[in-house]
Amino acid sequence: MKLQRNGRSKALAIGAMALVSSLSLAACGSDDNNTAASNGSNGSSAAAPAIDCGPKQAPLVAAGSTAQGNAIDILKNNFGAACKDTTINYGGGGSGAGVQQFNQGKIQFAGSDSALKPAEVDASKAVCTGGQGINLPVVAGLISIVYNVEGVDNLVLDGPTIAKIFDSQITKWNDASIVALNPGAKLPDADIQAFHRTDDSGTTENLTKYFAKTSAGAWSYPASKAWAGKGGQGASGSAGVSAQVKQVKNSVSYAELSFAQTNNLKSAAINTGAAKPVEATAVNAANTFAKAQIAGTGSDLALTLDYATKDEGSYPLVLVTYEIVCDKGNKADTLDALKAFLAYSIGDAGQKAIGDAGYVPLPKELTGKVTAAVKALA
Repeated sequence: MKLQRNGRSKALAIGAMALVSSLSLAACGSDDNNTAASNGSNGSSAAAPAIDCGPKQAPLVAAGSTAQGNAIDILKNNFGAACKDTTINYGGGGSGAGVQQFNQGKIQFAGSDSALKPAEVDASKAVCTGGQGINLPVVAGLISIVYNVEGVDNLVLDGPTIAKIFDSQITKWNDASIVALNPGAKLPDADIQAFHRTDDSGTTENLTKYFAKTSAGAWSYPASKAWAGKGGQGASGSAGVSAQVKQVKNSVSYAELSFAQTNNLKSAAINTGAAKPVEATAVNAANTFAKAQIAGTGSDLALTLDYATKDEGSYPLVLVTYEIVCDKGNKADTLDALKAFLAYSIGDAGQKAIGDAGYVPLPKELTGKVTAAVKALA
């Protein structure tokens, strides 16, 4: 099943752009006592959209992706302001740790920047009675190549060069490969300090999938959540690597755009082979998501992303965080709260809220499919 099927890619592109620029926040009023209005996070006196708390509220526990950490903070705060008895306790730890805890039955949902592997799906059947774990794309973003090089404000890199930097094949900022991509830039004769994730990370897996498609063989390792490159220094989580780049001169790393913005870090543009380098912006990432394809079957909505895109204005280094849940066999006492929180998160109001923080609202056609899958959870 493909999102591009039946000539719908144009509609998806329009929908994605519309979501990035403006989302309708019309409240869907309700007389249900379990529907409450959020005060929002900007202090505005304007009427906030209604949030449906579901028939039964309950505390939720989740863990996983740190790339979506800022988004989950926004979503859970907005939802919790309206639904006082549904608290969401989200621990990071990385995608690998989140999936592991989900398959141990310790949490209601996991956040993962990579879809479940077949072995992980099999393992999930032990905790999803009568069902299995599925991938629901909820938080989309882009991976920024963040850097701290004094005097360099508009760095341009490409797939082979980025891969070589993170594998210690390029070790100086004035290396000929970087100079060629940045004519006129004052690149220092300084050692490059690269930082990578030490935890099993879906962000790392997406970055290395990009390397596999674009590095022309410079990256010789398989795509993986675990870091395999030579050299560099490690840090835990997107927050950890971002903090290191902010503190260390002549450094570089990779992190979700919201962490780049939070830390006031510069992001490199990527030479994809298009007419001009593509900036790391939500609009440019939305152009890539508009052409995503669904690889999952049934209620599983895992996506295939084109990391090697050369389309004008399409940023290639994107990721989507899946909320991993049971299609059947969710715990009865938390099912209503889980469905209500996910429905808010994938709805217009939730996508708008995280879009304002540097994430990428997903195309309308896709959010509609996720909404339907959430309603069907049992």
